[in-house]
Amino acid sequence: MFTNNHILINGRKVGQKYPPFIIAEMSGNHNQSLARAMELVDAAAKSGVHALKLQTASPAGLTLNATTPEFLIDDPQSPWHGRNLYELYKEAVTPWEWHKPIFDRCAKLGLTVFSSPFELGAIDFLEELNTPCYKIASFELVDLPLIRKAAATGKPLIMSTGMGTVADIHDAVSAARSEGNEQIILLKCTSSYPATASDANIATIPHLRDMFGLQVGLSDHTLGIGVSCAAAALGATVVEKHFTLKRSDGGVDASFSLEPDEFSSLVEESERAWASVGNVVYGGTIVEKKSLKFRRSLYIAENVKKDDVLTEENLKIVRPGYGLAPKYIDILLGRRVNQDLSAGTAMKWEYIG
Repeated sequence: MFTNNHILINGRKVGQKYPPFIIAEMSGNHNQSLARAMELVDAAAKSGVHALKLQTASPAGLTLNATTPEFLIDDPQSPWHGRNLYELYKEAVTPWEWHKPIFDRCAKLGLTVFSSPFELGAIDFLEELNTPCYKIASFELVDLPLIRKAAATGKPLIMSTGMGTVADIHDAVSAARSEGNEQIILLKCTSSYPATASDANIATIPHLRDMFGLQVGLSDHTLGIGVSCAAAALGATVVEKHFTLKRSDGGVDASFSLEPDEFSSLVEESERAWASVGNVVYGGTIVEKKSLKFRRSLYIAENVKKDDVLTEENLKIVRPGYGLAPKYIDILLGRRVNQDLSAGTAMKWEYIG
């Protein structure tokens, strides 16, 4: 069992007793337009998501401006195939001077906003903006100095685990805990863009939760909302997906991002999936009691007189369910009744002589 009953993020309780905390990841889908970034903020708030997430990085903080093969994306299936890392990050990063206007707009709309820092200086910058929590991206899970500095703020830390071995995750959690921070949420993640449902392996969620005693959610790069809803049913307390206004507008992450109406569905359906889990129940719930009358039971089907024998003609298994259970029919057939009974009488033991 995980030790955190709940974690507060900007006043909202996050935990298994509460609906999943839904995060819209803006990433580079602003397409280097502050006006579009503000449109994304407004659309996210309107969709009902609980938080908007940015990325706080600089090309120089992420990589080197080199063109040797190691710095080129050579996967032909990648949406960024052939791109130089430095040039790609120049296009993808959110300018730091945009952060305050975005934070201010979110505050005005009542939308929680925070960011993934990708370098140590980004944490200092985000502290000035009073970010309510930090997200560590999968690729930074091995950057223990970054994790320690974020954890040292005492704020909740959400860490994606894409590509992470158990040892990698243990090192990252230990780094955060070394700063006295237990407000940690791990996210199961498949670092493929987009990922297929069969790549998601969300069965890892409860295993990861039990292994580390922490809340676990999902950073979802699959298409649609099915995998996220399934994760909610498995106990994911956080669901993060990329967000765009329209996939057809393009952008570095647009192809695997959800549009606003899809995010609205995600919020609604993930909460429905979470609510459906409930408890182990047999024998019917309170709300089912009114349906018991539609079950079958034993009824007198023809008028019978005292001392008449019960037969397949005068004793039937029918609806409603107010008579004796059908399983007793073999015991009752051939027995005599002790009083006159009219057709439509629910069979009772007291009618047997």
